[in-house]
Amino acid sequence: MKIKIELYGASRDFSNKSYLDFKVDRSSTIKDIRNKLIEYLDKRFNGNESYKKIVYSSAFCSGDDSIVSDNYKITNNEKIAIIPPIGGG
Repeated sequence: MKIKIELYGASRDFSNKSYLDFKVDRSSTIKDIRNKLIEYLDKRFNGNESYKKIVYSSAFCSGDDSIVSDNYKITNNEKIAIIPPIGGG
């Protein structure tokens, strides 16, 4: 399935758009999304450790603007947002 990750704060440096699209398995969780983002950063930004720190320290929220935990299961074509801590991590 396809999900859209909306980028906020320091995570906007991850793309020239305000979001990233990823294909994930149907049983994926936020933890899986973190791992996908890390893989993306490894490929696109040569493993930029500052960017990785942002991903590891960020909160994620669901389409209804609720903060979700790492074990939150993603639903079909869901929109998820990454919300870095103030100061970027």
